[in-house]
Amino acid sequence: MLIARPALASLQRQSQWLALLLLAVSLHVFEASIPSIGPWFKPGLANIVTLVCLALMGPRAALALALARVIVGSFFIGTMLTPTFMLSFSGAMAATLTMLLAWRFLSGISLIGVSLLGALAHMLAQFVVVESWFIQQASLYYLLPPLLLLSCASGWLNGAVAQYIVRRGCSMSSGSISAGATHA
Repeated sequence: MLIARPALASLQRQSQWLALLLLAVSLHVFEASIPSIGPWFKPGLANIVTLVCLALMGPRAALALALARVIVGSFFIGTMLTPTFMLSFSGAMAATLTMLLAWRFLSGISLIGVSLLGALAHMLAQFVVVESWFIQQASLYYLLPPLLLLSCASGWLNGAVAQYIVRRGCSMSSGSISAGATHA
């Protein structure tokens, strides 16, 4: 029984996605080691990789990358199925789904706009999870405005970095994935 060899283009795409995943996991682990600016707030550096993946490889690859990054990263930092994992997972999924919807349905939106919406969705999802599962106090939401402001700043910065990378023609080695990928 002969097994067909995958096409070279398919192997290149898979290896490029894996390289992005390794970079995203590395940033996830690095971010876990730095002090937090506020409760449940990190700058979201791994999200830059998700944005680049979205622009260059499409929504399906970006969603898979975000999901895999949180799971693999949590194994490395030892937080799998802990409250920290739940916050990270809920925030990452809310952010990624929001970014995918914005990318798909808001024509002409830049990666900065997509990132801003993702950062806000991430913070809001974390607050909902914290309030629902851990701290059932309405006064918790007094922390929300300053943390949303920080999220806007980091979302803008991450989006600007991702947009710069994509516009610089990040061909991802062989050039099989171009920076001019469509929103579809």
